[in-house]
Amino acid sequence: MLTYDRYVVASSLVEAFDILDAQPASRILAGATDILPWARYGRAGDVHLNSVIDVSKVPELTYIRQSGNSLSFGSMTSIADFQNNPILRKHAPVLAQCAVWFADDQIREQATVGGNVVNASPAGDSQPALLALNASVKLIRREGGKLLERTIPLTEFIQGPGKTTLASKELVLGFECDSMLSGGSAFEKVGHRRSLVISTVCLAVVAMAAPDKSSLSDIRIGIGAVGPVPKRLLNLEKALIGKEITGELIHQVAEEASDFVQSRSRQEYRKEVLVNFVERGIVSAINQSGIKLARFGEEQLYA
Repeated sequence: MLTYDRYVVASSLVEAFDILDAQPASRILAGATDILPWARYGRAGDVHLNSVIDVSKVPELTYIRQSGNSLSFGSMTSIADFQNNPILRKHAPVLAQCAVWFADDQIREQATVGGNVVNASPAGDSQPALLALNASVKLIRREGGKLLERTIPLTEFIQGPGKTTLASKELVLGFECDSMLSGGSAFEKVGHRRSLVISTVCLAVVAMAAPDKSSLSDIRIGIGAVGPVPKRLLNLEKALIGKEITGELIHQVAEEASDFVQSRSRQEYRKEVLVNFVERGIVSAINQSGIKLARFGEEQLYA
């Protein structure tokens, strides 16, 4: 059973920090979709919290903005917003593709991107997609009566299963990432069951074509659920940018992805799935980007 002494719904950042100062051992809640699994996981008895601070009504954490080649959205942005918000759908379609695989309709409406990232689960679905968008995490704290912000790349924010660089009495304000307008994208996921599936392998790809559509000017490949932290496959990306895209090249690059599987369970399965996901994800993303695929042998790649 999960119990607590005090439940407070903060109406502003100032109020949230007031409560944190008075109750430094407080548990922060956003969508609260993971609080019961957190309380049960690895614990034989009851879990009691001194206080719970619900930040779902804090307006400073709820925003979605686009300016030039940049996107920003608050930590209270829901997974359903990934699918439904027109700005995100236009400039970061990989987030909508990710959301389709995320739990079910009810949980997507409640779950937040801030909570999903702070939980730092190795199987967190949003993380590979955010990595593919070069996401950074905006953090906020109060010192000497002043609100201070800092920004850290997502690659540095998540340090291990359930571990982040979030400091004591610090909140996730939101996220900043790249717009991928006119680019292609893909999202792949597989798990142990059909419904409400937890990832066994998870992958996101975004790609931008060069102006002449003959090669890639940019490609990002993010993976999750195959190691303790999500990762970008930087070496594989470099092998594709500016090159003539052929089926042979994509296959060679995809084969190298198996080296990134670090999970101790089902390693061979994960390696095989990840290689296939990388190959399929790259093909899907570059097809959407409008690249003119090079011919090899008698056939054009996945024409």
